[in-house]
Amino acid sequence: MKTCRLLAALLLLLAVAAGCRGGKKAQEGSITADSEQGIASPRYAEGFSVRYTPQGVLLDIQDPQRENGQSFHFLLIPRDAAEPELPEGYSLLRTPVERVVCMTSLQLSNFIALKELSRVAGITSTRHLFNPEMRRRLKEGTTRKIGIEGNFDSEVILAMAPDVILISPFKRGGYEALKGVDVPLVPHLGYQEQTPLGQAEWIKFVGLLIGEEEKAAQIFNEIEARYNALKALTADVTERPVVLSGELHGGNWYVGGGRSFLAQIFRDAGGEYFLPDDGRHGGLNLDFETVYSQTAQARYWRIVNSFQGTFTYDALQAEDARYADLTAFKERGIIYCNMREVPFYENMPVQPDVVLADLIHIFHPELLPADYQPVFYRLLP
Repeated sequence: MKTCRLLAALLLLLAVAAGCRGGKKAQEGSITADSEQGIASPRYAEGFSVRYTPQGVLLDIQDPQRENGQSFHFLLIPRDAAEPELPEGYSLLRTPVERVVCMTSLQLSNFIALKELSRVAGITSTRHLFNPEMRRRLKEGTTRKIGIEGNFDSEVILAMAPDVILISPFKRGGYEALKGVDVPLVPHLGYQEQTPLGQAEWIKFVGLLIGEEEKAAQIFNEIEARYNALKALTADVTERPVVLSGELHGGNWYVGGGRSFLAQIFRDAGGEYFLPDDGRHGGLNLDFETVYSQTAQARYWRIVNSFQGTFTYDALQAEDARYADLTAFKERGIIYCNMREVPFYENMPVQPDVVLADLIHIFHPELLPADYQPVFYRLLP
């Protein structure tokens, strides 16, 4: 118990120290006309880059999973600045952005963490929305629903007069129709990042857009410090349990590749993904037989769904009787999160340290305080 208390104190001190470092870094990295590096420049995220120039901030966005894929380019200037000559291939974007439409919970998570929900003028689906402030704003009408992907209400969007619409351009969502509303469409590709800290670092991207770079940098520095402190706890573990993820849908088992976001966080938590030799970053579809042949050693099985009622091993077996043949099922190793009960996508993107702690608590409980209370993931009883 003494060791646990010392560990808890250490993590607290690291969190406080991270806040101090974040503030200092923000001050040292303030925008200057002759420096291309600034506090919004990412260290982990591969989907955006930032360059500070005398003309303004050059923001380049690219798919982190496809090196030669489509890219997007913006020149950010203050709202009251004279319009400059645009570099070739760049679109103009005036900041700070005051009114935003969010298309995904991941995007919304950045505004929640920054405490800037007053800037969110519109969102799409409100399914599994937990945040009390956003629910209040929707009830009052200060934030409005714009419809669902593939059926957006252009009239509602025009009426709210957003400065930008954050989109996920590589998803099938009818984004072509939005080009007719004459509002800048700015891709937010945090969902494509393949590391937990890379995804969380998109808070800097949003901070840059809304003029809150220092706040965003400080928040991220604190996340980074907590995450790396927890990761260090598992550096020397010798027994690394194998983990499976996902479920069958329509006959296919969709899983992340061996170099995916999930594979990385399992490794950081002292586990091993069930496809250790797979070099793919994106997702892939496998049949049950292929998954079964790869999971003989899988002690744990991660499932995230929105089951109505109480999710149990019996309920899981009722979905497909073959599930009961998996080792993780037999050994009661289901790692579970019900999105009807937990604000998973609403908070998880900016809380990778909390997700990591939950997984460490399951894989190596001796490394965390005995009274640790999981937030997102629990072993299914």
